[in-house]
Amino acid sequence: MSKLRTLLVDDESLALNLLRSLLSENDDIEIIGECLNGREAIASANFLVPDLIFLDIQMPNVNGFEVVKALQADTMPMVIFATAYNQYAIDAFDFYAVDYLLKPFDSERVALAVQRAVERQKTQQEGMKIPLIGAINDISIRLGKDNYASIDSNVNQQGESENINRKLLIRDSGIVKIIPFDDIDWIDAAGDYMCVHANNETHIMRITLLDLLKKLDEKTFVRIHRSTVVNLSRVVSTSLTQKGGSLLQLSDGQTLKVSRNYRESTRKLFQ
Repeated sequence: MSKLRTLLVDDESLALNLLRSLLSENDDIEIIGECLNGREAIASANFLVPDLIFLDIQMPNVNGFEVVKALQADTMPMVIFATAYNQYAIDAFDFYAVDYLLKPFDSERVALAVQRAVERQKTQQEGMKIPLIGAINDISIRLGKDNYASIDSNVNQQGESENINRKLLIRDSGIVKIIPFDDIDWIDAAGDYMCVHANNETHIMRITLLDLLKKLDEKTFVRIHRSTVVNLSRVVSTSLTQKGGSLLQLSDGQTLKVSRNYRESTRKLFQ
């Protein structure tokens, strides 16, 4: 089996150096990049497309959870979380993430995490991002950080079409979140679930991408990948990748990959 192409992310240089040292002699790991903050991690993961990411949770501005939510589902790497606090080592991570490591790192524990990643790669399926985000949301709720507003869920179909124009309704456990189209930055798919990214939040919606596209304004939202849709008004620049693909830079700093199948049609939009 080929080595796991691995990205290391930690805002503490000492922790990053120690992790690099522990992994450098591991025959299953090839370190392809290192990042000191969440924004760098998102950009590097989109560009390098690693198999595995060691991801610090506690980082300023963009934390590890937010990095996971920002990555496109089809290029989502396996994740091993790192944390200095036991409060984040919750059972959900044992199942949905590959593993978690408590700081300071221990050589035997790091080796075990790598072995778990090797085993996970053999059985990994597309769409692992959805249960992982579900686990993150559960943890946020337990920590009292959930800020979704409760809205009466008794909204009939007629009311949806007449009174909630250009807005997306996302039902979640008896709560209806009303997301204006103008607030949506981009959307990525994992199976029959959609991750709707709006105002620095990620909302999970059970619907196919084709059905969701029917609800959106086709002049504003375009498909740039088989699993990714972007709000054109959020695109501020485009660039080419080393492999002949292209990337879109959004106004919030997010970078999205344009697949070869959609590259030509996307290019015409920015001529």
